[in-house]
Amino acid sequence: MDEVASCEGFEMNRAILFDSPFLLGFERTRSLVERAAKAAAESYPPYNVEETGEGRLRISLAVAGFAPDQLAVTVEDNQLVVAGKREPDPKASDAERAYLHRGIAARGFVRSFVLADGMEVEGALLEHGLLHIDLLQREPTALVKRIPIRSAGRTDGGLER
Repeated sequence: MDEVASCEGFEMNRAILFDSPFLLGFERTRSLVERAAKAAAESYPPYNVEETGEGRLRISLAVAGFAPDQLAVTVEDNQLVVAGKREPDPKASDAERAYLHRGIAARGFVRSFVLADGMEVEGALLEHGLLHIDLLQREPTALVKRIPIRSAGRTDGGLER
């Protein structure tokens, strides 16, 4: 059995990772991992992800044949969704065409990417059949919060002063 897939006879999976009693409130993270796994299974359209600078990424999707008004880029709940909708060409129907080979996809798509907290979409550019989406990862601000400890049975609210 593969060493990565097992740990002393117990098979590891995503569910076990999040079932630890030390990981409290990670249901949202578990959902993000599941969404990322689903998105990884999608294969159309092909895309590249490149680092363009410190904290900067660019996603480039091959969307040849799509006009800007046929594409939509949205972000909802840390998920970047790129959708392309193909309208049939009323001037030329498939019945009038005699394809000898049809390798260019003429279908719509929905491609999604799970974004880390603080990741922002700076903009999108359609150029030469590629849709470029530029992302920026903001530095998270460190937050340290002191929690007051109350004492049971005290009449002053239990707060130490």
